[in-house]
Amino acid sequence: MADELIYADASKLAELIRIGKVSCVEVVQAHLDRIEAVNPRLNAIVTLVDGALEAAKAADDKLAAGAEVGPLHGVPITVKDSFDTAGVLTQRGSPIFAGRVPDTDATAVARIKGAGAILIAKTNLPEFSYWIESDNLLTGRTNNPWDLNRSPGGSSGGESASIAAGMSPLGLASDLSISVRGPAADTGVVSFKPTHGRIPMTGIWPREPRRNWHVGPMARSIRDIALAYKLLAGPDGADGFSTTPPEFDTGLGSAPNRALRVGWLVDSGLGPTDPEVAATVRAAAEALQTAGAQVDAVSIPAFERDNPLELWTKLSTMEVKPAFNQVTAGHEDQMFTYSKFVQGIPDTSIEDFVLAEQAVERLRDGMAECFHKYDVLLLPVTTIPAHKHQLGDFTVDGRTMGAFHVSSTTVPFNLTGHPALSMRFGTSSDGMPIAVQVAANLHAESTILHTAALLETLSPVRDQHPAL
Repeated sequence: MADELIYADASKLAELIRIGKVSCVEVVQAHLDRIEAVNPRLNAIVTLVDGALEAAKAADDKLAAGAEVGPLHGVPITVKDSFDTAGVLTQRGSPIFAGRVPDTDATAVARIKGAGAILIAKTNLPEFSYWIESDNLLTGRTNNPWDLNRSPGGSSGGESASIAAGMSPLGLASDLSISVRGPAADTGVVSFKPTHGRIPMTGIWPREPRRNWHVGPMARSIRDIALAYKLLAGPDGADGFSTTPPEFDTGLGSAPNRALRVGWLVDSGLGPTDPEVAATVRAAAEALQTAGAQVDAVSIPAFERDNPLELWTKLSTMEVKPAFNQVTAGHEDQMFTYSKFVQGIPDTSIEDFVLAEQAVERLRDGMAECFHKYDVLLLPVTTIPAHKHQLGDFTVDGRTMGAFHVSSTTVPFNLTGHPALSMRFGTSSDGMPIAVQVAANLHAESTILHTAALLETLSPVRDQHPAL
């Protein structure tokens, strides 16, 4: 029974609890036991929450009393350690914040707990959430459950590894350039970055700048992602980027009354992609076509004119470094390698910054043109499957690329704010998960969720888990 519980999705666990097939205590205990069994090899969980079992007992008592309960009543969850959690360590992967315990929950945490979920643990990340691998001086390196010699990605690698390994059915993560979608791709789970501002950043570090930061859920099923998104979306009166009403486009949505229009690409100015990753995207496109969608290979001239990764680097250098340097000043001896790397990036000139801003506007125009013709865009999540730890320059399809090239296909949607989802659809020749990314127009979350739900039924790799 324990194995069934640790790999059930959150929706299934909630159903089993509601109908009395299993207690909240049993579900939480099964996940705590799983953490004890596998986390020493993964180091994905960095803080266990005291009182999780007591909260589960109280949830059982509430159900027994016939009280009205939320849609995630009694379901355990984990949260990335950049999210404030009241009374629970939130150390942001840095010795600078060691021992920090906030008084209040981040808005996203409060909302998911308000639906009845029980927080059982916090998960690992790179220092300050600023890298493509989850490693730091305070809580160490997280390993990929599919291959301990590989990374589960960053910056939400602890969250992705926890869900993939059965230590959690549902979690919360954040994304500046790749951090929700890339780790999910590396470990074979599902993640969703909604339109910028749909989920408030309140209580999540860094508070500023937030222009490219997004919040999103991770899970093992599309229905869990849809449920979590519905619970999380909407303004909180504190995040000025979060203004869209909560009832706007939250849910799986229904099929359009015509064929779904899908454009797919594997390059179009974004740089080289591993052949197995490209083949997986093609396979997903062909599966949608077989299911009745109108599917076309596309190019996006805006990507070919203005490289999104180069633009992101220029803009982030100008926007991130002042806030970054303010926090780290006087703590240089406590900073991790990658934090020092960020600190040492050459400054962007004002002229280049303005030119980059103008180029982002052209990217938005390019996206508008694309989504005028197509309902969704299908493309890679990461340009290579999960990589070895401490990735440096690597060769992909015969070309040598810098480490951050793994995010060249995710960065565009942080710059423009468009929603995008990551889900597994294949396997590499050496047994690692390969994912596809589904993107859509601004505020067209239900279109993405509908397409992803269809792809889920067509997937050749459903219900596969790492052997731990």
